[in-house]
Amino acid sequence: MNMFSALHDAWYFFSHHLAAIARLCLPLIVLEGLLLQQITNLVAADSATLWRLLAGLLFYPLYSAALILFLDARSHGLQPRVRDLLAASLRLWPSFALLAGINTLAIMLGAALLVLPGIWLMVKLAFAEYLLVLRGLNPIKALQESFELSDGYFWPMLGCILIVMLPLWLLNGWSHTNETLTENALARLLLDCASRFLQLFSSVVLFRLFMLRSAQPEAE
Repeated sequence: MNMFSALHDAWYFFSHHLAAIARLCLPLIVLEGLLLQQITNLVAADSATLWRLLAGLLFYPLYSAALILFLDARSHGLQPRVRDLLAASLRLWPSFALLAGINTLAIMLGAALLVLPGIWLMVKLAFAEYLLVLRGLNPIKALQESFELSDGYFWPMLGCILIVMLPLWLLNGWSHTNETLTENALARLLLDCASRFLQLFSSVVLFRLFMLRSAQPEAE
């Protein structure tokens, strides 16, 4: 598995389908951003994290499942309609939301114990969403299969995730400490939505890695 080749292929796809991905995902991302902003403004700080996680589970499964279905359709030369993708993602929402919740709690628990276990779990569970959406596995089976499928590919997967996500994590950290942004609701919303949209590129990268791994019956 060539990490840089996967990143190149993913960037080519993302850049050439940017408008289609924006039409599919951006409206839900904006709605998610608006809801998260209201939670931040209305909910007490000690409980805001929990409510933000719950709000994320409302929208994230919808646009993530729709994007995965779009990636799969385009990889087969199909031109799916936005409404069909969203309808399919809505049907997948219960199982995807459960998977995302388990995934998030596992990574948070690992990060709370030490940073490295959280990173390890993030990589090992990275294929679970694709297994649930594309292979129809239930959440627990998808998590188990992701552990097995990622064997032997930890470092390329970690490298791709860090190359894509580390700049966005740093940007988010900076935005939360910048007084100008924290006092400007519109700027904060725009930056949050832009960050979440750019994070979709990581889904494209992981889809490419998933396809490469699935094509090989055994880890090298």
